[in-house]
Amino acid sequence: MTRVVGIDPGTVSLDLCGLADGVVWLDQSLPTQQTLADPTALLALLTSNGVPDLIAGPSGYGLPLVRADQATEMDLRLAYLAADGETGGLGGLRRLARLCASAGLPLVYTPGVIHLATVPAHRKLNRVDIGTADKVASAALAIHDQAERLGGLAEHTSFILLELGGAFTAALAVDRGAIIDGIGGSSGPIGWRAAGAWDGEVAYLSGNVNKEMLFRGGLEDAGDVGLQAYVEGAHKAVLALTAALPQPREILLSGRHAADAPVREALDARLSEIAPVRLLRGFATVAKQGAQGAALIADGLLGGRSAPIVESLRLRESSGTALDYLRVISPDEARKRIGIG
Repeated sequence: MTRVVGIDPGTVSLDLCGLADGVVWLDQSLPTQQTLADPTALLALLTSNGVPDLIAGPSGYGLPLVRADQATEMDLRLAYLAADGETGGLGGLRRLARLCASAGLPLVYTPGVIHLATVPAHRKLNRVDIGTADKVASAALAIHDQAERLGGLAEHTSFILLELGGAFTAALAVDRGAIIDGIGGSSGPIGWRAAGAWDGEVAYLSGNVNKEMLFRGGLEDAGDVGLQAYVEGAHKAVLALTAALPQPREILLSGRHAADAPVREALDARLSEIAPVRLLRGFATVAKQGAQGAALIADGLLGGRSAPIVESLRLRESSGTALDYLRVISPDEARKRIGIG
């Protein structure tokens, strides 16, 4: 019996989904900040029925299928993109990753969209986040879900995935079972907590942009116009991806706020003109879509039932780093900012 776990480290909650030959055995959600401060409960859950055969994540911005026991300090800095002493974002993930590795857990870091060979280089230019590793995992769940529901193969799936997370809004385009384009949260539309893509002049006027600033300025800070900006921004993100995928089979909604009634109703009215809109629920009761998808990826990497999903996503061909396509600043300058000499 193959036992795997997927981890989705969200802004609000850190979710765990475990599969044993395709059957759910772990379905949990833990408060992110509390868990990062004291990972004892997390480590206990991961080993509650013995050490799993493979754990996918938490991978941050992603790495091209690097095993935790082989990951260098540079790998971890590239996965989490935070300088020493940075308090904003999810900087504690690097410490958690080290603890998992030191505990001997068979953990693999999975790629973000920018690492995927299925996305052309011109769509990555001057981008770091066009979909973090957990968004790739959500896409894996969406591929599984659409193939199962419509009776097709993973390689025949086609959709735009709109993820409405606890902080950010992101979107991915999937064609024939592969991610071909993405709009990441920090370079995408306004999110629940985060402002999304910054006007360059705002960055200039701020004088010094830090991680914490990327997690504010969203719907919660926008007052009366917040919901209107949020829904319209999500609509624009989907429309933008139709440049790469003109006729998606469906638009799938995932993330913490995808089921919020006012949001869902407003998006249904707008997006149904493009393609049928459906909420992606998955097969677990508690764990978010990203954790479920990460579990499918882990299962597929070991040759389990989800192997066709791993193959259609071409995860084994992932390569490079999240900084490779920068031209406004050089990749070397970006590396220095996060402590890589």
